[in-house]
Amino acid sequence: MRKPKTKSTKSAAVIRMLSRDRGASIAEIVRATEWKVHSVRAFLTGVRKTGTLSKEQRQYGATSYHYAEPSAACAEVGAESSQ
Repeated sequence: MRKPKTKSTKSAAVIRMLSRDRGASIAEIVRATEWKVHSVRAFLTGVRKTGTLSKEQRQYGATSYHYAEPSAACAEVGAESSQ
């Protein structure tokens, strides 16, 4: 019996990259998806509207983006305010 194929989309791959502890830079996303830089930025804007997208500076001036699920971000805020 065959296993059903799971469709892996570029969008899903980018979300996985952004969900890593270290997040992902625009250059890493461009290499992984072969999207143009403006397409990556547009995708990140869409992600920001649906969840929590944070930016942080890496060494050598690169910017890293990290995605957190909305429910996880709300739980963190709730835990901080109760202290």
